[in-house]
Amino acid sequence: MKKQGLILIVLLGIAFFAIRPFIISEIDIKETGISLDAKDTEETKTLEVSVEEIRKGNLLLINHEHAVLESSITTDVVHLQMEDELTEGYHLLDDEIYLSEEIAHKFSEMIAAAGKDGLNGFTVNSGYRGFGVQSELYEGMGAGRAMPAGHSEHHLGLALDVGSQEMKMAEAPEGKWIEKNAWEYGFILRYPLHKTEITGIQYEPWHIRYVGLPHSAIMQEKDFVLEEYLDYLKEEKRIKVTINQKKYTITYYPLTQTKLIEVPRNMDYDISGNNMDGIIMTVYE
Repeated sequence: MKKQGLILIVLLGIAFFAIRPFIISEIDIKETGISLDAKDTEETKTLEVSVEEIRKGNLLLINHEHAVLESSITTDVVHLQMEDELTEGYHLLDDEIYLSEEIAHKFSEMIAAAGKDGLNGFTVNSGYRGFGVQSELYEGMGAGRAMPAGHSEHHLGLALDVGSQEMKMAEAPEGKWIEKNAWEYGFILRYPLHKTEITGIQYEPWHIRYVGLPHSAIMQEKDFVLEEYLDYLKEEKRIKVTINQKKYTITYYPLTQTKLIEVPRNMDYDISGNNMDGIIMTVYE
């Protein structure tokens, strides 16, 4: 009986990972310290970074205190109504919805995964918004339900409002799926119910924001919203993260003027500002 039980457990485990292979089976986060003296080595080279980089990237904090600059808006915004390939598996609420092309691809990948789980009722209700549109929305809805122009994540092209054809997202299976699985594809639920005092925004089960991996995984693991995550990186300065045997090094650099930082010679990396006071470099090892 014991042997049969063991076999059954093993088979169930195999089936589980066959259904959903990307799960945080291992996440190890370590503070490693940081050297502020940048220099060329066999493994690294120096890169000059200007203060303008603070306002660019996928980790920008946009809220009541930190506004969007026009230079922060992604340059690959596309009209989704004209992109049939990018809208497979979900419906557009109207024909004037725009989004970063890169993020639209990421979203389509996520929707395809949800479809395999039997969810086919997703809608996209809003994506990129210009300052004029946001101003009209703010005047019509008021401060309690909308952000003033210049302070909305929708200006970036990285955020979108997602709905269900069946019911409100707070109760819909699509909303439950997003809350549980969006991080796997680099998205976060930006304004969760239990973090309203931190975000300053009421619960929005429909509003998702792209930050990318490994950041979305760390935020999911630690139950952080973006404000908390950026504070965490500032405090730790550098962390090394292992997620499902993939390794990443994430480093925060304060930036008040142009400076040199060390970047790897032979590994991929990206740099994002935080829209406050520094940049975050993510190295994919």
